[in-house]
Amino acid sequence: MNLDLISRTVTELLPETREFLCNLMKFPSTSGKEQAAMRFVHQAFRPVSSQARRIRMSDSLRDDPDYSTPIPGIKYDGRFNVRAVRKGRGKGPTVVFNAHIDVVPPSEDMPDPWSPRVEGDVVFGRGSCDAKGQAATAYLVFKALDRMGIGLKGNVVAHLVVEEENGGNGTLAMVRQGEKADACIVLEPTEGKVLTSIRGAVWFKLTLTGKAGHSGAAGQSRSALLMMRDAIAILEKYHDDLLAASRGIPLFDAYPNPMPITFGSLQAGNWPASTPSRAVLMGVLGLLPNKTYQQVCQEMRSVLERGTDDFFRQNMNLEFMYRHDSSVLDPAHALPAGLLRAAEATGGKTEIGAMPASCDAWLYNNQLKIPTVVYGPGTIKVAHSKAEQVSMQEIAAAAKTVLAFLIDYCGTRA
Repeated sequence: MNLDLISRTVTELLPETREFLCNLMKFPSTSGKEQAAMRFVHQAFRPVSSQARRIRMSDSLRDDPDYSTPIPGIKYDGRFNVRAVRKGRGKGPTVVFNAHIDVVPPSEDMPDPWSPRVEGDVVFGRGSCDAKGQAATAYLVFKALDRMGIGLKGNVVAHLVVEEENGGNGTLAMVRQGEKADACIVLEPTEGKVLTSIRGAVWFKLTLTGKAGHSGAAGQSRSALLMMRDAIAILEKYHDDLLAASRGIPLFDAYPNPMPITFGSLQAGNWPASTPSRAVLMGVLGLLPNKTYQQVCQEMRSVLERGTDDFFRQNMNLEFMYRHDSSVLDPAHALPAGLLRAAEATGGKTEIGAMPASCDAWLYNNQLKIPTVVYGPGTIKVAHSKAEQVSMQEIAAAAKTVLAFLIDYCGTRA
């Protein structure tokens, strides 16, 4: 393995990679509105791929049992993901990379989110680290393989997808195509750590219906808002019990709360002197590998039913909009072990960890049975914030590690 060639090539291509990233960040590619960005990505990957195809999507995706629905009314007919391939020159293992092009909406206090700002080595703006910086890493890897003229024995495949942020529907559509591979790297901001354990999550929507009434008519009404207060207390208690029962799972114990419950939205009432008849709460609850999402969904419903009265139970509607299981791979597996060797050789981080957030890894690892890790530049600490940023040197370091890994894992053919 020529580490000097890898380093020199990545350094030469870094300005072009930064330009790719900044151009991609200019597209306001929130979930459902990624197509202009996807056209750009398709065009960018075509020159550095044996094949770069648009993988058409269909509205029939909504019928899939793992489809996520936090954003109603999204259409799929006419939309697409991108599958880019560098064909191997022999019989070697295939590696899949996944990166999502969609981003969350800008923070309310985020100035000019679609105009990337470059300060020295750092690129600021929406999507810089989550996860257009990851797409730029994949682009740099493909570009470097092309520039170096290295003929890997195995194939390298990139899935560049839509709709990760609202539940992974883009990746869901890709895995339903039946991709076959020996290893998968889901590119997300991990601070250069190799994450082999990724928690799951459920997004929920709880609707409660009470009895509206005048503020002066005590006892004649039932406040849906106060019912929701009680529901929040019940769900917080369930979370605390679930967290206590989930201790002792390797890698996750490094975090005080690797599976938090978050109440993200509460809507109730329209007048200060009226008891609200309806309250709607939306949130997310994390889960670790000791539970499946089906178990957690059932247990949430059960604790709400047990902890309330007949009126509450009869006027409660609990929906689950996003359901992911955890993804776990043995750290001794050849994929993370190989990435750690490559990181050591290229001067990167050599740390295994767990991810206290959910992502698309479970669709590859659990459903396609492709051994999967999560890895990439940037930090989740600034993702979804007005301070979102990524360092080009972090992108370069990740690309060097990935290139060294591919050369070792896939093998080369003269």
